[in-house]
Amino acid sequence: MSVTPSSSARADETALDARLLRTAFVVVLGSLMSTLDTTIVNVAINDLSRRFDASLAIIQWVATGYLLALATVIPLTGWAADRFGTKRLYIGAIALFVAGSALCGTAWSAGSLIIFRILQGLGGGMVLPAGITILTHAAGPRRIGRAMGMIGVPMLLGPILGPILGGFLVDDFSWRWIFFVNLPIGVIAIFAALRILALDVPEPHHRLDWKGLLMLSPGLAVFVYGLADLASGHGIGSAKTVMGVGLGLAFILAFLRHAWRRDGALIDVRLFTRRTVAASAITNFLFGSVFFSQAFLIPLYVQIVRDQPALQAGLLIAAQGIGAMITMPISGRFADRIGPRKIVLTGITLFAIGMLNLSRITGTTPFREIELTLFIAGLGVGATLMPTMSAALSTLKRDEVARATSGLNVLLRLGGSVGTALAAILLTSQLSTRLPSSGSEPSALSTARNLSPAARSLMLQGLAEAFARTFVWGFVVLVLAMIAASVRHDKTGAKDNPMRLRIITTPILLTGAAASLDKESLRCLHSTI
Repeated sequence: MSVTPSSSARADETALDARLLRTAFVVVLGSLMSTLDTTIVNVAINDLSRRFDASLAIIQWVATGYLLALATVIPLTGWAADRFGTKRLYIGAIALFVAGSALCGTAWSAGSLIIFRILQGLGGGMVLPAGITILTHAAGPRRIGRAMGMIGVPMLLGPILGPILGGFLVDDFSWRWIFFVNLPIGVIAIFAALRILALDVPEPHHRLDWKGLLMLSPGLAVFVYGLADLASGHGIGSAKTVMGVGLGLAFILAFLRHAWRRDGALIDVRLFTRRTVAASAITNFLFGSVFFSQAFLIPLYVQIVRDQPALQAGLLIAAQGIGAMITMPISGRFADRIGPRKIVLTGITLFAIGMLNLSRITGTTPFREIELTLFIAGLGVGATLMPTMSAALSTLKRDEVARATSGLNVLLRLGGSVGTALAAILLTSQLSTRLPSSGSEPSALSTARNLSPAARSLMLQGLAEAFARTFVWGFVVLVLAMIAASVRHDKTGAKDNPMRLRIITTPILLTGAAASLDKESLRCLHSTI
């Protein structure tokens, strides 16, 4: 008889009761809203460029500024949760995100939209970490696995629904609705959080590293601004570019020196001196730079070169999200069995194959072929992001996990912002040699519709070549990411030789890249390196 109560108690501890399910609903709702906004805007970039008569160098900050804001605010979440309580932080983050969305929808210029987008990112960056903390506390150790599985819903659905919803709103309503759509969802999320989430008592454990924050945040912003200035045609030797990149690097290096000496720094950089964590960090940064930049480029190609509506671009991007949805749930299981390094290398290889195919894109490539390419790339995305994270975290102590997770997420978003800025630089450089030299960039792009059929076809083919050359750089970066990923140490103690993997895979990929390039591309690649 004594066994029954014990069994019942264990069943109660592992059951997903109604209160936990309601809490999960609140967290998923808020997380889905912020995740959608990472991808929903990309399909509107071309429309925003025309509406505000802004070049790619300017309008890319709508995406880059949001990612930079996410990267900046992630390290603050732990301190803010301790200082104000997770429920207050979660509601406040959603409220800030909703306010930023409302302001974005009323923007009157490219500059105002960028500023409001940064404000939106400051709120969106805290929603998911705060939600995970709330759900972790509510689930307890016996239910944490299934509870975290619920958090995977917005991560899987966001890359699929975001581009499709964005394309539909841009085509049939207005670009403003890609921001206004957040308002009813946010209001429901705030109301549900007030009613359902338990109020926790703030327990401050450490002081905020204000000095580190004042070094890192401006440093990242100024550094990326310097890179983006290249796309404005000022050149690598211009005073604005040199000052931006140099000053940004000085701030970042000062932060690294500060964080190395201080306990409780904004990011614990000492964790990244360990080989596995460092390899994961480099892989995250490089992979993130390609992942976010190609999501920026594909919609532009579809709308500029193929003259298709935003919804068509959204449907293509959704194919990548479907691929990620397939591999993401199973990649963790295989990583536990055969080691994360093999899974990550497989994922990066699949993504690199996708980028290699995109580097051969033309103005008449069938959309089905592009869709299949993005689906294969998506399989690689799902097999890379989570195993890369778990490979690093599996080597850390319990009290180091939160700090390492914060740092790895910062590097992923930072890679995305740098990659998007560089993609804009490279694409602008390629477009400048193929567009009419009259007027601004958006107006020059619109002249294609006024040309004769033969001239228009020739011009659009040149534009397709500009995109293809830009995708080459993403492929090269993925080769570097593969080299970084191959030096990690598997938790399972697998005996594979990392050098052997590099010897086998790198020449194959580089040979494929060389085969896809003409002499002009190879000269361009050599001069840039």
